[in-house]
Amino acid sequence: MRNTSEVTEFILLGIPHTEDLETMLFVLFLSFYLFTLMGNLLILLAIVSSTRLHTPMYFFLCKLSVCDIFFPSVSSPKMLFYLAGNSRAISYSGCVSQLFFYHFLGCTECFLYTVMAYDRFVAICYPLRYTIIMSHRLCAILAMGTSFFGCIQAIFLTTLTFQLPYCGSSGVDYYFCDIPVMLKLACADTSALEMVGFISVGLMPLSCFLLILTSYSCIVYSILQIRSTEGQQRAFSTCSAHLTAILLSFMPVVLIYLQPTPNPWLNATVQVLNNLVTPMLNPLIYSLRNKEVKYSLRKVLEQVVLIHEK
Repeated sequence: MRNTSEVTEFILLGIPHTEDLETMLFVLFLSFYLFTLMGNLLILLAIVSSTRLHTPMYFFLCKLSVCDIFFPSVSSPKMLFYLAGNSRAISYSGCVSQLFFYHFLGCTECFLYTVMAYDRFVAICYPLRYTIIMSHRLCAILAMGTSFFGCIQAIFLTTLTFQLPYCGSSGVDYYFCDIPVMLKLACADTSALEMVGFISVGLMPLSCFLLILTSYSCIVYSILQIRSTEGQQRAFSTCSAHLTAILLSFMPVVLIYLQPTPNPWLNATVQVLNNLVTPMLNPLIYSLRNKEVKYSLRKVLEQVVLIHEK
């Protein structure tokens, strides 16, 4: 993937229009990052430690928590490093790695939300056949499939971006290496590649969103057939957390990659929300609306307190 470019490293210029705010941003983003790691680790511990949560829905939630731990870790450590007053330089290979893992984890999460929507569709529309359809084998295949296709998409986008020659400016007008800002630094015509990237980045989440929309259309129809008001409320409550997480995940993609005229400051702000805030909120969304997760979290926290007291 490495070309004969003269550029051997890039300089991350950071979030536009935030000069002299480094200390405040460092404290703010470090808090977000630590809460994200802590929240998702607690969700993982709660699911792993409770046999009642060893079901397909929580299996996929477990993988989502793993992605939410690694996703902000792609860009946050380097951003915090230079906000603390250290070097803003990032090597060529480091830049390639950032772009690859950002899109790999982002695409994996996108596919994972689609699989989770299918899981809810089967649970609500075919409750008596749920355990048969969502077998351990199918869950494993779906989980591996999300990572496999996420990897394929990331390899394609990374190869598309870094097969270009980079021989001019090395200043990345952003806080991490992403496709739009990297194409601006290329010493070649990028119009064709921008169109291919636009179609590729836009088509994948759009396809996933249409599949999710189809699943939830069927789910809503099935819920409306339930005669009991209490049963309807329980079913809607089960799906509301997933829908909230989907909106928080898909809206940044639309705002960043599908806008006709990119706005660097808006893009950076939305990316910070996408990279740090959404992964931090996912544990809250799934735990606060779920009695079983809250009960398991309480047990985990009680065990932690007992160990600390000893």
